[in-house]
Amino acid sequence: MPTYIMLTTLTPEGVQTVKNNPARIREVNQEIEQLGATVKAQWSVLGRYDFVNIVEAPDEGVMARVSLELGSRGTGRYETLSAIPIDDFIASL
Repeated sequence: MPTYIMLTTLTPEGVQTVKNNPARIREVNQEIEQLGATVKAQWSVLGRYDFVNIVEAPDEGVMARVSLELGSRGTGRYETLSAIPIDDFIASL
């Protein structure tokens, strides 16, 4: 299944949401599953981004739907990268 890296930066509203309800993070992961993708790993990070997520989705359309849905809420900004397994990358050269 295709893998995507989703980089998240919380808006001030998103920071307040997480501060008041940390369990909201896991709720969002469940909502991502309802949209057809799966969060395989997740880290809170320091620096430019607040979270790094490894997400599997059947195709780019599902991942676009996830990004659009999450972005429409106004609690975060998302950058999604398509991840190519290194063996597949090397084989394509």
